[in-house]
Amino acid sequence: MLLPGMLFYMTACSSRGSAPVYNRTPVPGSEERVATKPGGQGQKRVVKGERSRTYYLVQAGDTLFSIAWRHDLSYQLLAAWNGIKSPEYAIYPGQRLRLKPPVTRQGREVRYPLPAQQAPPRTKLTPSSKPPPAKPVTMTAKTQTKPLKRVTAAKPEAVKKSVKLSWAWPTKGRVVQTFSKLDQHRKGIRIQGSIGQPIKAAEAGKVVYAGGGLVGYGNLVIIKHDQGFLSAYGYNRKLLVKEGDKLTKGDIVAHMGTANSGGQPMLHFEVRRQGKPINPLPLLPRR
Repeated sequence: MLLPGMLFYMTACSSRGSAPVYNRTPVPGSEERVATKPGGQGQKRVVKGERSRTYYLVQAGDTLFSIAWRHDLSYQLLAAWNGIKSPEYAIYPGQRLRLKPPVTRQGREVRYPLPAQQAPPRTKLTPSSKPPPAKPVTMTAKTQTKPLKRVTAAKPEAVKKSVKLSWAWPTKGRVVQTFSKLDQHRKGIRIQGSIGQPIKAAEAGKVVYAGGGLVGYGNLVIIKHDQGFLSAYGYNRKLLVKEGDKLTKGDIVAHMGTANSGGQPMLHFEVRRQGKPINPLPLLPRR
């Protein structure tokens, strides 16, 4: 009687103390975990990755732009959701960032219009506008009134015109992989070349990320352009720019490397607008 009872007690304790085992599978631009229950006869439970989370804990080396890039978000919206002011977009390690829009008590999402979607004010002022009617003046024997000056409305401030972007090829070579909306591994294009060949900025802009902290991209450069555009240059052997550098179109930002050790030299090139990947080929000139 004593021996069977001890065996049952030891078995129960060992089953309660076990925990799920997580295996990470690197996917370019995203991370996903799979949990396996020990003794579950091969049954697996998929646990959604970072993209399903409501918050993200800032790590050393992160920037607002790299976090937005990792989660396919607009950096303007990410900043608005977290009260981060431009143009610095300053964040710090340990800070908790919201990855989804806040909701009201009624459960509705709070909407933040993007800067590119905000329409200019419709109110127009012209120099020929009539002045407001003057108040009547009471005359006395000892008081003399000065003649009223004609009031003209100030000219409205000039509205900044959006600059039309003119993209250029970031490097020479043959396109060996094209863009696909349905494939998470094909958010951009891949251009094959040779080790060390120059990688150039496809348009003028500002470097907002330069490093190797994003899974699946290797040494990566991200450039911010006008109209909510971002361009990215991955698989580099050596980076030649740093965050904050202002570039003109054609400036060399890196030297070409490989996606994997011993693989073919190539560039991974992406373009995103308002945080969403788009096909870069229609933007590039024919060659």
